[in-house]
Order: sequence, then structure tokens, then C-alpha cells
Amino acid sequence: MTHSPVSARRLTWTACLILATSLAFGTPAGAEAVKEEVQILKKASKAFTDVARTAIPAVVFIHVEKTIDAGEGARPFNDPYGLFGDEFLQRFFGQPPQQRQAPRQFRTQGQGSGFLITEDGYILTNNHVVGDADKIMVRLQDGREMEARRVGTDPRSEVAVIKIEGDGFPFLKMGDSDALEIGEWVIAVGNPFGLNATLTVGVVSAKGRSNIGIAEYEDFIQTDAAINPGNSGGPLLNVDSEVIGINTAIFSRSGGYMGIGFAIPVNMVKTIKDQLVKTGKVTRGHIGIAIRDINEDLADQFGLDKAEGILIDAVVEGSAGEKAGLNHGDIILEVNGKRVENATLFRNMVAGNPPGTEFALTIFRDGKETALVVTTGTLEDETDTREIAQELFGKLGMTVQNLTPEIAARLGYGEDAGVVIAQVEPGGQAARIGIRPGYLVESVARQKVVTVDAFLDAVREHASGGRVMLRIRGARFAQYVIMSIE
Repeated sequence: MTHSPVSARRLTWTACLILATSLAFGTPAGAEAVKEEVQILKKASKAFTDVARTAIPAVVFIHVEKTIDAGEGARPFNDPYGLFGDEFLQRFFGQPPQQRQAPRQFRTQGQGSGFLITEDGYILTNNHVVGDADKIMVRLQDGREMEARRVGTDPRSEVAVIKIEGDGFPFLKMGDSDALEIGEWVIAVGNPFGLNATLTVGVVSAKGRSNIGIAEYEDFIQTDAAINPGNSGGPLLNVDSEVIGINTAIFSRSGGYMGIGFAIPVNMVKTIKDQLVKTGKVTRGHIGIAIRDINEDLADQFGLDKAEGILIDAVVEGSAGEKAGLNHGDIILEVNGKRVENATLFRNMVAGNPPGTEFALTIFRDGKETALVVTTGTLEDETDTREIAQELFGKLGMTVQNLTPEIAARLGYGEDAGVVIAQVEPGGQAARIGIRPGYLVESVARQKVVTVDAFLDAVREHASGGRVMLRIRGARFAQYVIMSIE
């Protein structure tokens, strides 16, 4: 007999209540109830055992290595721009000092989890696990170790695909993360702290978590299933042994589990995975509209009965949105028959599908609802982000890196959001005004920044007269500084 997630949990609590009552009063009827409810407890436990039996063989341990030229600066695997210097690693992560006058190479190592999704060896994991590693080794649960090749990575979503050669591998099936409900049982499997095949159980604590600062496109499942360093890239499963997410990050002040973990929903992963397998990269859809959430005041001004949908502030000339007939002032209420929850989720959905994808929109315009169909175009950067980063950081005399939960815990920033300063050029502008590796950039021109991309965009947007104001924070201070970008 298989119980649904909700019914299993209710039965478990019922069993515990009857057990406690029976032990307190010792009635014969209670004794009979205990026997019955113990059986229910055993069946609920058996459900988790069945998931473990199915999932564990398909979960792999990933070990990565990268050779770094100390003269060029150390680069960890989650550094999308290659600008994370060994000065930062040396100062805060115990890397041995490097002799700048005599550059040499050394190797860095990392580890994480992944899981097989096909019998011919395709594996899903996180981008920050494999990144741009030189060597990726995979250890299966049966003890076999195999070298994997990188199929494709997507830093913007933190999804990566690697592959090992062979056939007949155990693999996991994809579920439907949209069908998840808050309170459902979920199971996390991975290799925390290098401990192989570890399974933990919890519930879905929340859905649609965004603006966490982990990736550019965020729609995380929040869970209280224990997730620790090393779990990254492992599966989050439902009680039917289906993957409903990729475990990606934790909220922690200590670097370890504190009851809040985040997983990328598998429905978001599916389209990204398909593109990575097919082309090795992700090309995102783009409509060309500026949007924001509707609040009560805006709803009242536009004649809506309640605050729902998202408001179009602007439509880019020549964009897919303009071609579809969208106008500024339109309010998008539905996409493909589903109500629009917020601007972030709408943006993620559009960007998560390839160019050429059609979306049926229900919009509110001039007091009535109208149906439109928009076909997404291609999101192309006007200039190469890496080149912009190199040029801008050269002028500032410093590099910045996303503040991961692990780095935040190590530096003692706790819940503070920003980008961490990774390397400061000796004699450069940042060094001259006293900025040091490990300091935090909280805002640019009073605009909060939580990713490297947001930092770059804000600096370019708000630079006035070749100067920009940053708020810098250290362990015991915070101050505004004016920096030149000419």
C-alpha cells in the first residue's frame, strides 16, 4: 500500500498521538490502536526506504580538479568571469602564499553530487560543482570511477550536464515540480562533506523563492530536508522517487545545515537540460518588455478589482513584444491559461524556453481582457560580458565575486547581501582608497547589488561624469566611496 505524501504525514502524526495516549492511560483499546498505528508507521517508513532503494544507485559523487597559473590569479569553479584572484583564496581559504615574481602552477580541487538521468550516462549537477574544471571524475555507488566530459553549463541558472561513457546505468525519472505543494514530503540524496549516499527527509517549506542572490534566474524550492556542503547537484525527490529539483544552496550562518535549503525546480531544469545536451549552451527567449509586479495602488489606477498580474512599463522598439501588439500600460494576467504570480517567475519562464516559443497571453487593457500570442525572440547581449568585466575591473583595480553561502559564513557576513571583493590590484584605484579582499560591495549608487551581473549593470547605468558611488562594508565598518571608471 502506498500513501500519498499528505496522508502519510497525517497518519504518522496520528500514530504518534495514539501511541502517546495509550502509554499514558494503558487502555486495552489503546493497545489495539497502538498495534494498528505502528503498522501504519512502518508503512510510512517503508515509503522512504523504497525511495532510497531507487534513488541511491543513480546518485554519483563528483570530484573536480583544475590547474591554475598562480601568476594569472586563482579561479574557483563558480567564477563566471575568471576574475577571482588567489589573493582572496590565500587570505580567507588557507591557500598557500604564491610568489608573484615566480609564477607557477598549482591544482585546486572540489567535490559535489550529481545524478544520472539516462541509462547512457548523462548526469545533471550544478554549474558551481563542475564549472570550468580541467578534470571531472565520477564515482558510482557500485564503486566504479569514471572520467566525465562536460556537455554544457549554464551559470545563469546554476544547471550543468556532464556525461560518462557506457550503457545500462541506473537513472532517475523527472517529476513535475509545478505539482508540488507546500508541506509535501521530499527526500534529498547526496554526498555531504564527502559522506557517500546520504539521504535526508523533510518537507517543502516554500515555493518560488527568488532574489536570493545565488543565480540570475531563480525560482527555488525551499526545503527543510538537511542539505550540507557536498549535497550541491544532488536530487530532491518526491515520495514516488521522481526528481523534483536539484539541490543547489543552503542558508547558513555556520556553513552547515540550519533548516533552509534551496533546490532548482525540475520543470525549469528540463528545458535548460535539453538545450545543453543538444547544443552545449542555453539560448534564452526574449520578449523585449520591462515589467513589474502590481500593487494595490497600481491596481486601483488601472481599474483592476484586485492586485494581480504584472504591469508592462515599456516595450522595446522592434522586439517580439511590439510585434505581438503589446503596449506599455498592459497588464499580463495569464500565460498559457495560468495566472501570472509575479514578474520574476514570468521572466524566468520566458527566458527558460528557447527562441521561437509561443506564449498565449491574457492581458488587461482599457478595462477589458484581451488575448494575444507572442513568439519569443533571442536574448543577445549587446557586448560580451566578459570583456566588459575585464575592462571595468581593470579601471576599478579590483574584482568582485558572487557571495555564496559558504563564503558569507567564512567571512562572517551572515544574511548580508552584496558581492564580495575577491582581488585588489596592488597600487590600483581600490588599493589606494583602502579597499581589501573580503570586503563587501552592498550597493552601487544606492542600488542594492547581489550578483556580479547586477554589479556590472549598475556601474554602467549609474556612472555619472565617469564616477560612481559604492557602499563598501568590512567586518566592523561600512562606508561610501566614489570611484572613477574613466
